[in-house]
Amino acid sequence: MSFFLIQTLNGLASASSLFIAACGLTIIFGVTRIVNFAHGSFYMVGAYLGVLFAERFMDAWYGPVSFWAAIVAAALGAGILGALMEVLLLRRIYRAPELFQLLATFAVVIIIQDAVIWFFGPQDILGPRAPGLRGSLLIAGERFPQYELLLVFAGPVVLGAIWLLFNRTRFGILVRAATHDRKMLAALGVNQKLLFTGTVFLGCALAGLGGALEIPKQPANPHMDVNIIAEAFVVTVIGGMGSVTGAFLAALLIGLLQAFGILIFPKITLVLVFLVMAVVLVVRPWGLLGKPEPELRGEAALMVPLRPWDRTATVIALGALVALALFPLVADAFSLKLAIEVMVFALFALSLNLLIGHGGVISFGHAAWFGIGAYAAALFVRHADAPMELALLAAPVAAGMLALAAGWFIVRLSGVYLAMLTLAVAQLAYAIAFQWVEVTGGDNGLLGIWPSDWANSRVAYYYMTLGLTALAAGFLMNLLFTPFGLALRAARDSALRAESLGIDVRRQRLAAFAIAGAAAGLAGGIYVFSKGNIDPTALAIPMSVDALTMALLGGVQTVTGPILGAAGLHLLKDFVMPLTDYWRALLGGLIIALVLLFPAGLAGTVRQLLARRGEGEGRA
Repeated sequence: MSFFLIQTLNGLASASSLFIAACGLTIIFGVTRIVNFAHGSFYMVGAYLGVLFAERFMDAWYGPVSFWAAIVAAALGAGILGALMEVLLLRRIYRAPELFQLLATFAVVIIIQDAVIWFFGPQDILGPRAPGLRGSLLIAGERFPQYELLLVFAGPVVLGAIWLLFNRTRFGILVRAATHDRKMLAALGVNQKLLFTGTVFLGCALAGLGGALEIPKQPANPHMDVNIIAEAFVVTVIGGMGSVTGAFLAALLIGLLQAFGILIFPKITLVLVFLVMAVVLVVRPWGLLGKPEPELRGEAALMVPLRPWDRTATVIALGALVALALFPLVADAFSLKLAIEVMVFALFALSLNLLIGHGGVISFGHAAWFGIGAYAAALFVRHADAPMELALLAAPVAAGMLALAAGWFIVRLSGVYLAMLTLAVAQLAYAIAFQWVEVTGGDNGLLGIWPSDWANSRVAYYYMTLGLTALAAGFLMNLLFTPFGLALRAARDSALRAESLGIDVRRQRLAAFAIAGAAAGLAGGIYVFSKGNIDPTALAIPMSVDALTMALLGGVQTVTGPILGAAGLHLLKDFVMPLTDYWRALLGGLIIALVLLFPAGLAGTVRQLLARRGEGEGRA
């Protein structure tokens, strides 16, 4: 019983810390409807500021007051930085599609990460212990840290303070009103800009408070933002977007399951939170205390419609193929390697664009199918001693079948909940690849996965890649102009209207999910033979973000945009970004510039300009 009690207290302390870090995320979403992917960055900023202020304050006057003053100052500093982000960035993307909001806030993540490394250095920074709470207490014959016991009560105290703020102050009442009906609140004359800025300040300050409270337990480091944001999202989604009480219940559930699950299944810790989220969303699609969001007309309906594939497009495509076919005659080995990567990732981005650009399905875990295809090909070679040709066939089949199975659950959701379930599936795949060492090689991956003898030279593999990617890309682009593609875009623009016309929206999206998964799997299969190895990073979140960035860079609602996006991103990574140590901040600035200035992407902007020119000539 004493052991059970101590584990329960450990779970409650973890739950309190998780709730404090996550509740700000759900508050911000409830009012602004923006999913703040940068929330973990303000948690990290709070930790660093907590260490900095604690050292300064306690050097001047050592004692509990100085320590807790430093914690409060760190939270306020994170809140001020969040308010600055709202004024400069979020205020301009409130009406943007969810995908653009996610990418813009992800850009803030990598900018802040580079800024932290520049200011504090890449090393871990230890913070001071809390004065008066350095010992332990004897509970039921077992010792339990005093500071952990404080954290057990910190979560309920923060929950109570938020309840008082929302129910006993004018600001809190306005926040609740905005959560229910922002348009009515604006009609009543409430200054929404000021309200939104205050809400983001509160949410980011709570994130900073959560990070600052961790400094007696763990050092501040540049990667703690990524470590916390996934769990914060899970807590917010399980509880229901916009529900603070739901977030508290979800944090309790996750904290207790982690405390006892690690004892029963030690290897389940990497996937437990995502597994719980997947189960909850399948059973209750809007979370424990969430409410269904009303359907809004798709943002894609505001874009320039796709132009039919005409003779000009055919000539350009054939010209590009001829140029690519002649490229090995003038290219060196590095250029061929780069071209192979661009073609692989262009196919990867095209497969994602089928979902997000033309199906309205925001997938934040598309790397799952890329990685599954790569691992399927590698496992066929390693364990079945299959030739490359058979392995390349197995890659899209395995990825497509698993995408079909997962998509059956995923397409039942919409919006943020759908995006988070795709992320959960990707994290499950990542955990399996990382921990199933006997089969996948664990974090070392699988080595020595080389092409067949006839494709062993760089030039031969280049032509094989060109042929396979051209066929797959041509199929995906042609699919957009078929009745299936038209029905998919109709469901994207308005699911209710499409269903009233007799279109089975779920079936259309499920088919698109399986096709996109198979195409991404083929890209993964080609990728593994070009590299000669595969490891779990092919399934990780940054790989999904790269695909989203390529689609955004080229234009998410265009036909050929992702191809241009893949080429542009790889040119930046290979030639521009190595010139500076802070290339991530440069990439973040580029993403923000695209979201704010060129939301249609490179190809989309050109298409819009041509459409406007055509309209002007028509009027003339």
